Amino acid sequence: MKNLFTTLALVFGLSVFSQAQTPIEEIVKDWERAKAYTQEYLDAMPAENYGHKPTPEMRSFAQQMLHLTDGNYGFASAATGVGSPIGQGESEKSTDQSKENVTNLVMAGYDFVINSVKTMTPAQLSEATKLFGQFDMSKGKALEKCFEHQTHHRGQTTVYLRLAGATPPQEKLF
Repeated sequence: MKNLFTTLALVFGLSVFSQAQTPIEEIVKDWERAKAYTQEYLDAMPAENYGHKPTPEMRSFAQQMLHLTDGNYGFASAATGVGSPIGQGESEKSTDQSKENVTNLVMAGYDFVINSVKTMTPAQLSEATKLFGQFDMSKGKALEKCFEHQTHHRGQTTVYLRLAGATPPQEKLF
């Protein structure tokens, strides 16, 4: 009987261990969730409200989402070492801020982050980088800052959706 319990404990322990994800896999999973969540925000906003600004000095919904995207490219490039295919602030300057184009640009930005993170090893997360040429931190911390930035700006657009009479998506923590 003792051997049976020992064997079961070993099998259960190995099963749990085999399901453990690497830090890179965990980061990718979070970014895939964030991408899907942001897609829901983009889908929820009516096309005619992409140019809406709550006040004249604020960004429009489209500009908020494009700013989020520019941040994704900049932060992820610094964190992963993968060169950004776009220049700093280039997305937000897009003259086509239609729902279709903004959605395409934003989703491409998430794909850049996800694919760039997949090129990393767990050891690289502790390597040093200089974010935007002025902030010294680990590459892992730069990815955290990137995630924080996109979460912040996506969250701001909740008010934009409400002002447009749209219902924001339910939170996706997991």
